[in-house]
Amino acid sequence: MGAGRNIGGRAVQVVSVGEVMIELVRAPDGRFELGYSGDTYQTAVHLSRSGVKVALATALGDDRYSEQALASVAAEGIATNLVLRVNDRVPAIALVEAGDQTERQSEIWRDASPACQLFELPGWDRVAEQLVSANLVYFSGVTLSLYSNVGLGRMLAALEFARERGARIAFDSNWRFASWRSEDQRARAVFSEALKRADLALPSFEDEARLWGDASPQTTIERLLTFGVREIVVKNGARPALVHADGKTEEVPVPQKIASTSGVAAGDAFNAGYLAARLRKESPADAALAGHRLAAEILSGSPPARQNAGKTTH
Repeated sequence: MGAGRNIGGRAVQVVSVGEVMIELVRAPDGRFELGYSGDTYQTAVHLSRSGVKVALATALGDDRYSEQALASVAAEGIATNLVLRVNDRVPAIALVEAGDQTERQSEIWRDASPACQLFELPGWDRVAEQLVSANLVYFSGVTLSLYSNVGLGRMLAALEFARERGARIAFDSNWRFASWRSEDQRARAVFSEALKRADLALPSFEDEARLWGDASPQTTIERLLTFGVREIVVKNGARPALVHADGKTEEVPVPQKIASTSGVAAGDAFNAGYLAARLRKESPADAALAGHRLAAEILSGSPPARQNAGKTTH
């Protein structure tokens, strides 16, 4: 993973593809806090904070919340020139019940979100061209759940061309039952096509077990190898990550137990820590350790991976 290529006048190393959502978090006292979230956005934030030059590819509306979301992205040092804008549309909304801060329950409304049409909007071809020019393209199963078959076809074609041009493709399946609306068979088919184009996979074992029926992290690795993925990191909560690269597999334990105050974005942070370390040309095992450490910062109560531009309570 070499130096960044130029995108929109700015050298970037990574293009992260996905969405930015309005997030309303209801605390136990009933008050709401407004912020912005999204799995690939969270990873982009952590990458930027780690010194990686990253751009976010998504679409937003023209409302004040979209303006605040765009300001949030820019405030984190993330390039915004791959953010398409759509008139009279608003971002997805996530309503989160904070509970006791160890588990979060959320409902998401995104049917009108312009991010769902990223590869069908005017300007989608410019986004695709920049994916082809990136050093590394990162996306998730949530990203794939947003798009129609037309959008998926265009994105997958861009990924294939980007890979032929020397870009590395990194994919976290991050399967969410609600995002796929119970269409598990479609999710498996779409993920299979993504994996055929991926150089690096960053799945969580819990997701793989639920969607594919994998019996162990080793089973996950064996299955992903059949798609031609050469570098695989299976996250497994507080248990060791299983890392496969250069033909060998090794466990990388979590360096210390964390008394978790919030499970929000720990996996997204791990991915950022891993990718940033690999961009620094650290070994896969050392990169997994870096991922564990960054995830631990989130689990131990460090500030969440987002800028709460326009934060308010109700």
